[in-house]
Amino acid sequence: MKHRIVVLGAGYAGAFSAGALARRLHSDDFEITVVNAEPDFAERLRNHQLAAGQTLRHLPLAQVFAGTGIRLRIARVTSVDVEHRTVTIADSRGIDQIGYDTLLYTLGSTADDHDVPGVGEHAFHVASRPAALRLRARLDELGEGGKVLVVGGNLTAIEAATEIAESHPELRVSLTTRGELGGWLGGRARRHLFGAFERLGIAVHQDTTVERVEAGGAVAVDGTAFAADATVWAAGFAAHPIAAASSLAVEPNGQITVDRQMRSVSHPEVYVAGDSAFVIGDNGRPLPMSCASAGFTGMQATSTIVGDRTGRKISTTSLSYVGNHISLGRKDGLFQVVDGDARSKSWALRGRTAARVKAAILGANPWSLSHPTFGMPSRRHRAADTREHTVVPA
Repeated sequence: MKHRIVVLGAGYAGAFSAGALARRLHSDDFEITVVNAEPDFAERLRNHQLAAGQTLRHLPLAQVFAGTGIRLRIARVTSVDVEHRTVTIADSRGIDQIGYDTLLYTLGSTADDHDVPGVGEHAFHVASRPAALRLRARLDELGEGGKVLVVGGNLTAIEAATEIAESHPELRVSLTTRGELGGWLGGRARRHLFGAFERLGIAVHQDTTVERVEAGGAVAVDGTAFAADATVWAAGFAAHPIAAASSLAVEPNGQITVDRQMRSVSHPEVYVAGDSAFVIGDNGRPLPMSCASAGFTGMQATSTIVGDRTGRKISTTSLSYVGNHISLGRKDGLFQVVDGDARSKSWALRGRTAARVKAAILGANPWSLSHPTFGMPSRRHRAADTREHTVVPA
């Protein structure tokens, strides 16, 4: 009987890992199923562009996984039973259960409302493609002088505010953040950031904590009201709640606690990658929820699964950052270099060159998803109990 590997989620971590596993494990011994709520690969790093009204390329997962032998199920994951090793899913046909021997959990994250009243009822966000499309529709409804308020000071907030302001110059865009905007950046990068905001006419309200969101805007803890026809909530991410509802060991924020090799500390047959994983990076700090983390953790999880299932040596993937890449519209950007402790250095790539570099990286993602083992020997490994056929040509 084949060993059943089920991958939950086909974002950056899930799609890459599934493809890599399919190309490294022999189909006679392993069966790989990917469950994803949507039929297309969503470029989450471009959701702010989608919300601003831009057209993104169409990337069907069936095309991404073509020729890999992966079984694709378009369905929503509703629960995970780690004791019985089953996953419950729902689609247009109803409820179904999928059994697994190995589970790779990559369901990612969504917008974190921080229990602020009114966020769920009145705010928009860009943490998913459907959410970005809802915001897009709302922005298209607004006329000259329409007000857009972005709440947050992180990379997502900065990119959303600048993209909307550039694509919709007829709108009045403002941003509130409870701290300093770009306070983690080096001096040169921060000056460039504020220059971009000034150029795009974005009003910035620092040291402002939003207490509640209403239909007509937001109210800060000091009583200051910010009128808005559309409030965009970009104040961080929260792990998908399904893990916390299972028996998996999770952190207070809902992320699954894993060891250095991305195994769940409570259920080692469950591996985790992407925003769902709580793991300590090489600098001794937890990896942040980000696309870069998805790449690091996805590669490590893939290597560990292959090693555990075939008896091969498990390679160690570096879990260290080199910097933060921020788009400031289509023709401007920043790349802030950081040291080993994730502190910003004085040097930063700025302007059109930084924008072009990020565009090139994002443009390469679809190709890398379809070629997850590029540069590696094209071989597939047998399961550990058939090691006499360990390596055979693909």
